[in-house]
Amino acid sequence: MPELSTVDQGASPPRVSIPRSYNAAYDLIQRNLQAGRTGKIAYIDDHGSYSYGDLAERVNRFGNVLAGIGMEAENRVMLCLLDTIDFPTAFLGSIQAGIIPIAANTLLTTADYDFMLGDSRARALVVSEALWPQFAPIVAKHRMLRHIIVSGSDGKGHPCLSDLMKGVSPNFSVAPTTCDDICFWLYSSGSTGTPKGTVHLHSHLIQTAELYAKPILGIREDDLVFSAAKLFFAYGLGNGLSFPLSVGATTVLMAERPTPQAVFKRLREHQPTIFYGVPTLYAALLASPELPRREELRVRVCTSAGEALPADIGKRWTEHFGVEILDGIGSTEMLHIFLSNRPGEVRYGTTGKPVPGYAVRLIGEDGNPVPPGEIGELQINGPSAAIMYWNSREKSRHTFMGDWTRSGDKYIETADGYFQYCGRSDDMLKVGGIYVSPFEVEGALMTHEAVLEAAVVAHADADQLIKPKAYVVLKAGIEPSDSLGDALKQHVKDKLAPYKYPRWLEFVAELPKTATGKIQRFKLR
Repeated sequence: MPELSTVDQGASPPRVSIPRSYNAAYDLIQRNLQAGRTGKIAYIDDHGSYSYGDLAERVNRFGNVLAGIGMEAENRVMLCLLDTIDFPTAFLGSIQAGIIPIAANTLLTTADYDFMLGDSRARALVVSEALWPQFAPIVAKHRMLRHIIVSGSDGKGHPCLSDLMKGVSPNFSVAPTTCDDICFWLYSSGSTGTPKGTVHLHSHLIQTAELYAKPILGIREDDLVFSAAKLFFAYGLGNGLSFPLSVGATTVLMAERPTPQAVFKRLREHQPTIFYGVPTLYAALLASPELPRREELRVRVCTSAGEALPADIGKRWTEHFGVEILDGIGSTEMLHIFLSNRPGEVRYGTTGKPVPGYAVRLIGEDGNPVPPGEIGELQINGPSAAIMYWNSREKSRHTFMGDWTRSGDKYIETADGYFQYCGRSDDMLKVGGIYVSPFEVEGALMTHEAVLEAAVVAHADADQLIKPKAYVVLKAGIEPSDSLGDALKQHVKDKLAPYKYPRWLEFVAELPKTATGKIQRFKLR
């Protein structure tokens, strides 16, 4: 049998020891069984509750399902699953069998799935019944795809996962994998083009849990966690799978979209102690008439990632609930958060400081490190970095540079070591030869009481000189007008250097976003 990982939390940074003979799923399951948590609830989804013993049995059964249909070690299986117990079952069951799961975004189009099936050459697909219509027109054309399994009550002509699992043994011999074997893929959100298959190793899941979740987030066995970010998203995968399983906590899963109404329902009914959100959602929650009172919830810590959290949203959340939002930055490439605010040391408007175990640097356009106070591209050195993008040699060489991984984000480091987000490298504006951060202008706009969301992009004037242009979503019940537009421009002038204000302002019903909530500024450009 593979060995389990160990960690020396007394070391600085914490030292995670991962043996050569290692299987990530076996570690996350067995550590809980060996700790006597067989009867403890691991997951609560929309249909029921499942103990750690139940989870272990389901993972074993799924491994036997894969073996029964002829799947072999290092084959790939695409998972397009809503957040129910079937996601951790299939994800961990694949990994334990030495088969590589590819967690797919559940909000994509048929064309996206067509690309991903062809690019990955997946031999099996496990798909939620509700998502089958996106796959039905394309599966026949993919010759490498041999097996389709449906999660739900109607298999649409294919086997149902529940039926297959009933007919196999609850016992399974874990595959003889190593810490450096390929473990799983996540496709990038494709916010700037075609999704990229990001390849991670068996050692990566537990590294993020030991380096971020335990010492920074402070997750404990007695926590009940709820992530509005879905499991297919790198952020959500840590929040709802590797983090809680690493300590034996309980996780609430929600299959539906994270609307304010749906999120408040889980916060009230289940009373989670840790809540994971994204900036867009926090803004929507604060603007909702259903916003709970402070005493209605027992959340003790919140996190935000996906894109930088506007300071005003963080401050208003803390004023209302008395709970800090730990804003951080992670990426599909690094798997989870590597730069974060810390409890009791939150500075809204910044992304905090490096997570112990990760190093960061800011590189200028000349390729050299920049001093504090100057803008540079953020690069990361850490043990959870992906090894490559599948089938994308040039993009891999551009992003993964030996020990360092390029983030594509522009940052400034303050004199006391906090990092301030300035925008994506390809979103930065140069106005009159001076860099302007779209995020800074957006943050100023969002402090106005009429604004729900804002996005700022570069736009050329009549002389082909670049100036900021703002797209603004107003709060419910507020009507757009020229006078309001002028007031918003003046509002930015009052808060920032005058050259940063948006020369054009357009009111829109919604902003284009990826499924993970990131604004797609390239579409606005």
